[in-house]
This record gives sequence, C-alpha cells and structure tokens, in this order.
Amino acid sequence: MTLHIRAPHLANAPNSSVTTTARGAASMPTTGAPAARHLAAAILAGLLVTTLIVPPAAARPMEPQPSWYAGSGPGVVASWNATAGAAAIAACLAPTDDPLHESRLYAMTHLAIHDALNAIHARFQPYTAGGAPAPGASPEAAVAAAARDVMVPVLTAIPAPFPPSCGASGVAVVEAAYEDAIQAVPAGPSREAGVAVGQQAAARILALRADDGSLTPLVDSAYPQGTAPGQYRFTPGNDFAFAPGWGAVTPFVERRWPDLRTNRPYDVGSRRYAADVAEVQRLGGDGVTTPSARTPDQTQAALFWVESSPLQWNRIARTVAEARHLDLWQSARLFALINVALADGYVGSFRTKYAHNFWRPVTAIRAAASDGNRQTVADPTWTPLVGTPPIPEHESAHAVQGAAAAQVMRRVLGTDRVAFSTCSLTLLDGQRCDDLDPVVRSYRSLSQAADENGESRILVGFHFRHAVEDGMDLGRLLGDRTVQLTLLPLSGPHGGRAAAAGGDGPEPVRGTVLNRLPSIGGAMVPV
Repeated sequence: MTLHIRAPHLANAPNSSVTTTARGAASMPTTGAPAARHLAAAILAGLLVTTLIVPPAAARPMEPQPSWYAGSGPGVVASWNATAGAAAIAACLAPTDDPLHESRLYAMTHLAIHDALNAIHARFQPYTAGGAPAPGASPEAAVAAAARDVMVPVLTAIPAPFPPSCGASGVAVVEAAYEDAIQAVPAGPSREAGVAVGQQAAARILALRADDGSLTPLVDSAYPQGTAPGQYRFTPGNDFAFAPGWGAVTPFVERRWPDLRTNRPYDVGSRRYAADVAEVQRLGGDGVTTPSARTPDQTQAALFWVESSPLQWNRIARTVAEARHLDLWQSARLFALINVALADGYVGSFRTKYAHNFWRPVTAIRAAASDGNRQTVADPTWTPLVGTPPIPEHESAHAVQGAAAAQVMRRVLGTDRVAFSTCSLTLLDGQRCDDLDPVVRSYRSLSQAADENGESRILVGFHFRHAVEDGMDLGRLLGDRTVQLTLLPLSGPHGGRAAAAGGDGPEPVRGTVLNRLPSIGGAMVPV
C-alpha cells in the first residue's frame, strides 16, 4: 500500500525568523512497511486525520533515553516521559492518531510519579489524598512502579476503533522499560518500599479516573450536520464527527472552562470574518490543486507542527528540564503540570468546539457563494495543505495546547528565555526525528515556539486566525490556573520558588531535542 503526504518539497527560507536546519532528503510518495495488523481508522491526529498501517512491534523501536539518564538521578522522570511517548506510538495513539487519550495517558502517569515521590519526601502538595509517608524508599523504584502501573491498564483499555493489538504493543514497551529500571535498583527493602509506594500512587490515580467519561465514542457518523452559513458540516473526505463527547470528560484541574472563554466565532456577514477567510484561502492551500502564497519555510512550519501536541511539547520539556538541571521532584512536578494542562485543554476545547459548532475554512471557502457576505470569494475546489479534521472550528485546540504548555514552563521556571531546538515526526520522509539526519527548528523562547505552533494552523489550512488567537489566550489562562491551583510547593527548606523551578536566574536555557521517536511504519497520510 502506498501512502502519500500531500505537500511540496520543503526548503529553507532565507530570512526566516526561526532558525531551521534541514538535513536529509525528502521523498514522495512514502511506502509503508508490510503490516501484520491493519488499522484503517480516520482519527484525529494532533488535529490531523490519518490512515495508518500498523507494523509489527519490532518495527517500532524504543525511544532513546534522554542524554542525562544513567539509571538513577534526575533523569529518571524524563526517561519515563520518553518511555510514555514511545508507548503511545507503539499503541497507535501517536504521533498523529489520538492525542485525546494520549494526553490522558501522560497526565495520569506523571501525576502518579509526582505523588509517589512526594510520599517519599514531601516537597509539593500531592494530587491524590491517602498516600502514606515512605521515607527510605527508593525514588527510582517508586517512579518506575508508578509509571508502569498506570500505563499498563490505560494502554490495555484503549477504545475502538483501535484494535487490542495496539494496546498490547504499547504495554510491551512499558514492561521492557520497567524490567530494565527495576534491575538497575539494588535489591532490598528500599527497592521493595519504592515499588509499593509507586503502586499505591498509581492505584489512587486509576481509581480517581475510572469513570471520567474517556470511553466516549471517537467516531459519530450520526452527528447532525448544519445547513445554514457558518454551521458545521462534515469536512471533505469524512462522514463522521470526531469525539463530540470529549468535552464531557472530567477535567484533571480546570473545571471553569466556560468562564475562560473569550470571543465567539465572528459573524459570517462581518468584515473580520471575510478577512480571516481571505487569509486562509491565500496561505492554506495545498500548492497543487490550490495555489498558496506560503514561503517554503512557512510550509515546513505548517507540517512540522501537525504532530501531536502532547508528543511534541513533552519532547521539548525533556530538554528544558535537563538544561535547567531540575531534580527528580522538580521534574516530576513540571511534567505533571504540563500534562494536566494539555489534557484539560482538550476537554475544554472540545466542549467549546461543539458548543459553537462553527464550520471549517475548507467548508467556508467552498460555500462562500451562499454565505451572504459580499467580501468573500468562493472556490469550490479549494484544498488545504493537509486534510481537515472532522471536528468544528472554534477555537483551535492546537493553539490552546502550545500556549498552555509554554505558559506552564514559563511560570515554573520563572522565565520565557528558554532557547531550544526540536524535531518533528510529521515532516517528509528523511526529515523526521526518527531519520538519520532530521530537520530541526530552533527557538529563542517558549513564547516564540507557541506562537509558531498557533500560526501553523492557518498555514496548514485548518483554522481562521480568530480561532487561533482565542486558543492562544485560553491556553495562557489555562497554564496560569494549572500552576496556581495544584501541586503547590510546601513550606519549609525546599518550599517556595526554588523548589518549583530550581532557581529563577535570568540565564536562557539552551538545549536540543533530538529524541528520535519512531514513526509507525514510517508513513502517515491525511484523508
């Protein structure tokens, strides 16, 4: 089977505001490896709809450990974060398949890790109550047991349309990592106590999330389509709406999303709406059926950020945690806060999307002749760079995700001046993280990366600017409130800002994110 990524050959723009290093050659089309199991599912993928061929487990290698991991010490939490990403890929959730359950997996895993460590030495408020103090327990064993005992049951319970074999592949990644981690801890009472405290923390998280609504159907072919201008209808190539019930999933922290909403979609007859339509129409085309005014660098950025937000922003966070020299407890808190914000961002965004039920740019542009706005110009064959996801438009969940993750890191670290480079799994073959010489994009600050992440949704043809700007505003509010409301530093010698951020010096954090996460068979395709 041959899979095609519809995009022109990418090159560097000479005057890009973001430093880009291009390595390797791209080739199209991409041919998937022979598959033992087939998953033909149109699923949201970092808000990209894809069809996947799932190869045997052996074809999906384990993600390399962060460079600072040595079996113990501060890199242990980051190592398990990388393992969670590799497990999500093996389980068919990432890099472009189901960021909703992926975000839930990461949030639950890191909350359990956080609570286990703080049962050993209390430095931050726990997320769940009831953990018994466990001084003398091995932190490494506790982290491993907490991560393993959350991920195995969560991956096993991945809902349809994913087959059980996907979850089994993810579980195999986790079990292998757990065996290695436990063997690295000397046998004895400390290891046994660590395993026990980790298992207890995982059990509390699992019990708390047992009936959180996350088993809501992902594919709803009976979802009612609108007929009036502005009303959502199925996007081209799709005969269903994706996860319309996800907005009813229980949030981890943020339960006031309706109070955080800013503006509604623009009125279809307004000048501001017409300006947004014209911008996407000019920039978001595929460059084949529809001409586009994007620069080569903008095209690369558009494809770069198609990757699942939880996967990308956790990859970035690993580099930041290492460069900032966060210890085990500080790293555990940072990853827990980021992933709680990401998970709650999806819940809130999907609630808003299906409440507004606004049409996507591809629908708006093709139907502009009947929208009642004299300033819009119809193009019945307009085609976006990547196939549009089957969910309503406003606001951009992807913009929420990037802004929330960046804001959490800004608040925890006390600075926006975090310089880093990162790769992506949604560029062309030869340019991705798992290739020998990947393309990396470099950023001077967290906000610069979040801004480009949001802008990419216009460039790829998915969103109007108003939806992106509202998403960015909501993401920043969500990041602030997440840090303000949960996992707060305790008073005492380790309390205060130093405990939260490992110091608040003005120096920029520098690092490169090149953890080569495997793609699934090296191929993905928008449908």
